[in-house]
Amino acid sequence: MASEDKNLPSLWLALLPVVLTLGLLALQLFYYGDFTPHIPLIIGLAITALLGRMRGQVWPDIREGVFHVIHVSMPSLAVLIIVGMIIGVWIASGTVPTLIYYGLTLLNPSIFLAAAMILCAVVSLSLGTSWGTVGTIGLALMGIGAGFDVPVYWTAGAVVSGAFFGDKISPLSDTTNLAPAVTGVTVFDHIQNMLPTTVPAMLIALTIYIGAGFMLMGEGETSFDAINAITSGLQDQFVIGLVPLLPALVVVGLAVTKQPPLPSLFSGVLAGGFVAIFWQGEGLHDVFTYAQSGFAIETGVSDIDSLLNAGGIQSMMWTISLMLIALGFGGALERTGCLEAIINAIIKRVSSFGAVQSSAIATSFATNVVAGDPYISIALPGRMYAPLYRGIGYSTLNLSRAVEEGGTLMSPLIPWNAGGAFVITALGLGIMDGNLENLLYIPLAFACWTAPVIGVFYALTGLFSPKATDDERATWKDQNEDVKDMSGHALTA
Repeated sequence: MASEDKNLPSLWLALLPVVLTLGLLALQLFYYGDFTPHIPLIIGLAITALLGRMRGQVWPDIREGVFHVIHVSMPSLAVLIIVGMIIGVWIASGTVPTLIYYGLTLLNPSIFLAAAMILCAVVSLSLGTSWGTVGTIGLALMGIGAGFDVPVYWTAGAVVSGAFFGDKISPLSDTTNLAPAVTGVTVFDHIQNMLPTTVPAMLIALTIYIGAGFMLMGEGETSFDAINAITSGLQDQFVIGLVPLLPALVVVGLAVTKQPPLPSLFSGVLAGGFVAIFWQGEGLHDVFTYAQSGFAIETGVSDIDSLLNAGGIQSMMWTISLMLIALGFGGALERTGCLEAIINAIIKRVSSFGAVQSSAIATSFATNVVAGDPYISIALPGRMYAPLYRGIGYSTLNLSRAVEEGGTLMSPLIPWNAGGAFVITALGLGIMDGNLENLLYIPLAFACWTAPVIGVFYALTGLFSPKATDDERATWKDQNEDVKDMSGHALTA
């Protein structure tokens, strides 16, 4: 492998900034009870840069690595800004209130969690963006769940399960295109190869949500008085009907016709603004304010006020600042060779396919934890492990699935990761305000963490683990792909 020729730090030195940063994060989060991981990550970036300087790297080179990763992730930051605008404007347009109203009047409380997961899965598959799904339909579902008196963390878990399912297998998703790109396979082969883990994970999650729904919504436990108070309050404040649903239909329609995500989402902002002005009677300056600072209302119904006082670009600034810092930390770790040194150390200790596949999943997850960015957690292990898969004679389709499961699906379950920070902010989980119990959404997002578990099971048993075909081997040769020599290893299946 080409990486073996680089002057990489030793394993213990590479682990030093990682361990120190995780220690600072643990101190901040668990000892002080302060869910603001920004400063520990900044200190981690500084420690990593100091390590690079001690090993002879110049600051401009380290800085370039930091800003390179930030630059690569700028489309995600743009999505955050637009989703913040959408939330504020779609509340003013009545889109979110209408979805909540119809959800409370039409959905059976006992199947709400299962329906929430399915709805988010369909929308994210259409839009190709889990973040856009969480920030729009996910927010409305949080309101419906509140009306049904479903614990916030259960609703959030169902929303995350469905939304990130679509981001994993939608051909419109950036991560779904990134994983096959870095591992040298086609997008649709990659999607097809993910179905053996994705479908069982979704069925497991669906079964659990159905069972949980009936347990949470036992006979007589649904407060119809509370539901009536919410629906009446929404009718008093907004014009409920089909017209407010037009902004959502515009976005879905553009997505179905395979238009780019950013213009499609911004079209939803514009459509929402028109509906807010001409249907709900809002002023143009009010719409600008909602897009910038979020919607504000006082209805006297606490459930409505807590849900609908949300959105705006400014509501995303906490998350954006965290993303910038986490991305910078990940870029510094990558540029100084720390991540590569750690991955190389893992690669040298595995030879069987089961160990390689399990390590690829675990490495993507660990990179997510340390670097805070799903793109790095897909791209770096994808580049590093690909020669090893070729060397043991297995299709890199296995690798593209592994990095999606450890990267895309685990991103929303790590609070300081870009995905986790967005989920916490967009769904109003109030973690920064001390509502740490809402972090229970992490284990309750069943579809996200069961897929990697199923993937490890397949790796250890050899099920749904394709070996390289003759055509694939010929492609490696034609494209001069790097193949790690495994002749000195006792390879086992």
